[in-house]
Amino acid sequence: MRNASERYMCQAITRACDVLECFREAEHPLRLKEIARRTGLSLATAFRIVFTLEQRGMILRTGEREYSLNLKLPQRRKYRLGFAGQSQEFAFSRTVAESIAAAAKRSDIELISLDNKYSPKAALRNAEFLIREGVELVIEFQTDEHVAPVISSKFLEAKIPIVALEIPHPGAIYYGANNYDAGLMGGRFLGRWAKKYWEGQVDDVLLLALPMAGSLPRSRLTGTVAGIRDILPAVSDSQIVWLDGRGQYGHSVEAVRKYLRRSRSRKALVAAINDPSALGALRAFEEAGAAESCVVMGQNASAEARAELRKPGTRLIGSVAYFPERYGDEVIPLCLDVLQRKPTPPAVFVRHELVTKENVNRLYPNDALIAPGELEQLLLKS
Repeated sequence: MRNASERYMCQAITRACDVLECFREAEHPLRLKEIARRTGLSLATAFRIVFTLEQRGMILRTGEREYSLNLKLPQRRKYRLGFAGQSQEFAFSRTVAESIAAAAKRSDIELISLDNKYSPKAALRNAEFLIREGVELVIEFQTDEHVAPVISSKFLEAKIPIVALEIPHPGAIYYGANNYDAGLMGGRFLGRWAKKYWEGQVDDVLLLALPMAGSLPRSRLTGTVAGIRDILPAVSDSQIVWLDGRGQYGHSVEAVRKYLRRSRSRKALVAAINDPSALGALRAFEEAGAAESCVVMGQNASAEARAELRKPGTRLIGSVAYFPERYGDEVIPLCLDVLQRKPTPPAVFVRHELVTKENVNRLYPNDALIAPGELEQLLLKS
């Protein structure tokens, strides 16, 4: 009967180690027959192991069926990747960029990082620059769906594979939100809140959208409506109001200001494509002295939203987390799989979790280390 340690040993690796160890006392290259004799392996098995070790650079072939140990193992190839980030104006995209840069450094990858500046023109310029730089793969994070096919065609023509973050690009592997599910999560929480505190009575469902990003991110808000209706099935299409907040704080403030000038709603559920839009909507209600007539749900659970959730009496009741600080740990290995021609899925979705005032400190304990003034500056950048 085998002992416990033997039960867990991999015999193929054990035999390979036996082959390597037979060179320990050898003062000259060994012929294949000698390797088989020293290890007790059959000639065929010894050949397969020696051939594999030779292919991986651990054994050198010095003559006809004659081998020696390669004590200096080959260095792993250093890859050169391009990263075009969404914009430095958003806390979420800054965190994504920092995460990818850190993961690339840990993997000894040369990373050329550029800022798309939330601009399709800048994204096109950056794509052309990365092609000229001869990168081997691009991580693309840009928001405009109309320029996505143009950017993709440039990279694909240059035979550069693409991993697209958050916004699908033709021919690229998608990495990012499971948009409908993220919306559903936030919508159900809004519905439960309204049922508990407003007895299910809702006048309007206000949606801060980002039309330029296309249909997939829009499904985040479609999912929100479905989630609300799971709890409040009486909510009708006539109660749903779509506004273009452009995914930005200032534009969202202005869009909701205009809505409030003509609205008579006393109970509004507000959901936004991202946290800057959610907080912009909230500020507009506060300016109008109508904060008590709304409750707001964000998306991304970025630093500015987490700071708002900690404020007593805030009408932001939650934000769905995407954990951008973890993106690099999944995106960089995905890129390496592509470059090493390993099987890869067409899409990889992040894990979502609802962040509320009840769990924000547990999920993000390190926020306490950020100075309050720094958190306030996050909104100004949005």
